[in-house]
Amino acid sequence: MRIARFSIDGNVAFGAVEGDKPDELVLDIIKGIPFADFELSGTKVPLSKVRLLPPVLPNKVVAFGRNYAEHAKELGNEVPDAPFAFFKPSTSVIGTGDEIQYPSFSSELHHEAELAVVIGRMCREVPRERVKDVILGYTCANDVTARDVQKREKQWARAKGFDNSCPLGPWVETDLDLAAIAEGITIQCTVNGAQRQLGRTSEMIHSVEDLIVNITEAMTLLPGDVILTGTPAGVGPLNVGDEVAVTIEGIGTLTNKVIKRG
Repeated sequence: MRIARFSIDGNVAFGAVEGDKPDELVLDIIKGIPFADFELSGTKVPLSKVRLLPPVLPNKVVAFGRNYAEHAKELGNEVPDAPFAFFKPSTSVIGTGDEIQYPSFSSELHHEAELAVVIGRMCREVPRERVKDVILGYTCANDVTARDVQKREKQWARAKGFDNSCPLGPWVETDLDLAAIAEGITIQCTVNGAQRQLGRTSEMIHSVEDLIVNITEAMTLLPGDVILTGTPAGVGPLNVGDEVAVTIEGIGTLTNKVIKRG
């Protein structure tokens, strides 16, 4: 199931996305929220008539860096022995179609296409065999990074946590499974239609299971929290006016335009 969060006529709701052709997609409005038992209402609205919002509003976004060897290499970094985590605040989250505002304190903005894991239930100290039980589904992410600030300041709070730096969407896909991700699904990033990144999740150094076991040893994850699993090689610059799109096989496409920060 594809679960979207959307607004229509000033109201916010979740809906199940139905259909295959982009111009014929409809939303069956969900009774309740997707983090508990819910029913489909049978009330359907065309996707073209709503505004898609970030599919979840996470309490926290836990991101893992240098989880693809070629990406670590392209930036001159060593591959860490253990998962390497950092955070993006909830205020960094935007949805598909929203604008990425180029931060005034940077002159080197980069895209980073990533598979995002959406947590479905409160969990702590999750054993590997139970990881699948705490996942609601998966979505596309762009870990937008002020690369010059990241290099200059060493710690990454401002470089990766500024407003609009975590586009998520377009929806949460619940039918992907861990086996398919381990076997490898395609992650692609384009800028103005030109391909920049193309990788597969099978290239991840630490698996989804590794990442969730690692972070839940330290902290509790809440429903709607998001795990970013790292980016493949090919990261590069974004400029004002660019349209950046992240497409993940089996999920969909997340698209955002870069604008000057007003």
